Amino acid sequence: MPNAIANLMLLVWPVAVLVFFQRLPLQRAILLCLIGGYLILPPVAAFDLPLVPDLDKFSISSIMALVGCVFVAKAPVPFLPSALFLRILVIVFVISAIPTVLTNSDRILFETLQDAAPIIFYHSELPGLRWRDMGSVMIGQVIVLIPFFIARRHLSTPDAHRELLLAFCIAGLFYSIPSLIEIRFSPQMNVWIYGFFQHDFAQMIRMGGYRPIVFLPHALWLALFMFSALIATVSLARVAESGSRARLYVAAFYLFCMLVLCKSMASLAYGLAFTPVVALASYRLQVKLALAIALIGCIYPILRNAHVIPLEKVLTKIEEFSPDRAQSLGYRFENEEVLLERAAEKPVFGWGAWGRNLIRDENDGRILSIPDGRWIITFGSFGWVGYLAEMGLLTSTLALLYWAMRRQETSRISPHVSCISLILGATMIDMLLNDTLVPVTWMCAGAILGYAERELYPRSFAPRQALFGGRQALDMPARKSQSHPVMD
Repeated sequence: MPNAIANLMLLVWPVAVLVFFQRLPLQRAILLCLIGGYLILPPVAAFDLPLVPDLDKFSISSIMALVGCVFVAKAPVPFLPSALFLRILVIVFVISAIPTVLTNSDRILFETLQDAAPIIFYHSELPGLRWRDMGSVMIGQVIVLIPFFIARRHLSTPDAHRELLLAFCIAGLFYSIPSLIEIRFSPQMNVWIYGFFQHDFAQMIRMGGYRPIVFLPHALWLALFMFSALIATVSLARVAESGSRARLYVAAFYLFCMLVLCKSMASLAYGLAFTPVVALASYRLQVKLALAIALIGCIYPILRNAHVIPLEKVLTKIEEFSPDRAQSLGYRFENEEVLLERAAEKPVFGWGAWGRNLIRDENDGRILSIPDGRWIITFGSFGWVGYLAEMGLLTSTLALLYWAMRRQETSRISPHVSCISLILGATMIDMLLNDTLVPVTWMCAGAILGYAERELYPRSFAPRQALFGGRQALDMPARKSQSHPVMD
């Protein structure tokens, strides 16, 4: 159970965020709120209030970023993109909660004596979704998209992209310190500070050592963040002045060593594959690669649902390389199969909340299946409608960026937007195996979308009245931001 410090941190963070927005340039305040909240605040701990979603580290950081933009910085945050297709996806993403709730009003009973009709002896039940749950789910969907909306408006210029990647670099370097402590002494930072361990400790043991987790939901989340920090540093080094370039490449080498020590095969593979691409490939080629990866992430669940992917052959190939990895992946595939059967009972709008999408024991309601991939969680909870809206939003941002870059001269292309695209693409591939869709991911997607829209729909970024905020110039950082040399 979270201790008093965990709850206190969740209560103090909103006050700290307001100070950030008062004292720092807008872009840095946003980045510190979202990335800092993701890395520092306690996982799992949350305030369970009636009629609203749980207030945890993700939702608190997102809400306070919006509050800071609108009420402190007086910066507008419109809630609809310029492209019609993306507007439709945003609306569907939010209102898909309505049919999901309406089609899941029935209770699910777990009977101890199933053949005793007409008398029913039940051990427990999962409640049906009621009309008041509709508002809570829709609010939750809006909160999820807040970093996307904010980044689209205020983190979508080349200068903002540089600030975003610099934030990844610095955060990765600082986070390596507690990570190294956990690699040496076992994952205990969350226990020492917040009073509990957030996951299964056995999963933190790999290759005769420990995987760091610090304050994130799982060690795989930390490894993916280290990968993001690594390629962000390489992207900064590629265009840095000679005085800073050497230091950035040293930092990149250090972060690569940290990525190896994280003992995550997937994130290490991303690092080995994408680091030379970020360092050497053209910006357009990087965006093409990111889009191709994202499309694979979208198509894979469709093919899995159609049972056309040769899972046995895949496992056989992986077993030749690592039997342990093959066993882990095989366990994931088995869970996906039973969860797909469950989701097939309500394929359009899904099963909704309360874990209704999981496989449970018919007698006592114990959970028998473990959903790992983000796609199977979304598909089971919100059906095809929710899944296509979520993945469509993420993929469409990359598609729009690719279309916008075709119209740009090479000299006008942001030197860092392609790296952000690869971070998003790698995360979408990782989402096939893990639930790694976090506010930072939506922030990257929004930064990409805003950049593409500035090229394709420049009038949308002219000063005007926004849904939240007054009549303001859109590039608010000009109010008090200055140019800072990288790593100086």
